[in-house]
Amino acid sequence: MTLKLVAVSAGLSVPSSTRLLADRLTESVRGFLGELPGAGDTVAAPDGSDVEVRVVELRELAVAIANHLVTGFPSADLEEAIDAVTEADGLIAVTPVFSASYSGLFKSFFDLIDPDALTGKPVLAGATGGTPRHSLVLEHALRPLFAYLRAEVVPTAVYAASEDWGGNGDPLTDTLPTRITRAGRQLAQAMLANAKSPTAAAPAEPDLSALLSSVSPRRATGPDNAPLDPLPSA
Repeated sequence: MTLKLVAVSAGLSVPSSTRLLADRLTESVRGFLGELPGAGDTVAAPDGSDVEVRVVELRELAVAIANHLVTGFPSADLEEAIDAVTEADGLIAVTPVFSASYSGLFKSFFDLIDPDALTGKPVLAGATGGTPRHSLVLEHALRPLFAYLRAEVVPTAVYAASEDWGGNGDPLTDTLPTRITRAGRQLAQAMLANAKSPTAAAPAEPDLSALLSSVSPRRATGPDNAPLDPLPSA
């Protein structure tokens, strides 16, 4: 069995702090799923499964996303990216903050995904911005978006402000590595739990005829439990 981990990065610049956060989160997740590899995109999970990692850069798909929105027909690259997201066992979604919310590119991509395609899928949400004051975007924008898509967002979401990247290692002030580690562990645990749990079968329809035949008829009785005589026929 192969576990598929997909990270979606909506960063616009190169290099991008959004892509950097997506990479750090990806390393944390696959570090808990198995040993970090020296090279390659596949690692071995503790239960013997393989872990396949892919990063979807929305910047490279911006024109294709816009065309799909107005024509209804995805390009081959965009269709492949959408399939990768919907078929993933775990999803990391990271966006820059624009106007106190997720970016338009980020939202447009997820607008193209069927509302039922992410049902029950473990998701780790992340965002980047220039100031810590935008950190609540995780709660008022990203969580509601994935709740609408019926995904299972892990408890720890990660916001990285510009000042978080130059930490001094003090655990009291430099909290980004701690949050990345905690979030990575939670997503890895959710992926493994979903992989190990069998698909719940739909409950069988009850056999009403057998149920009724197993119930013996009871004769009406009076207050003293004496049987009542049947009413005379007219």
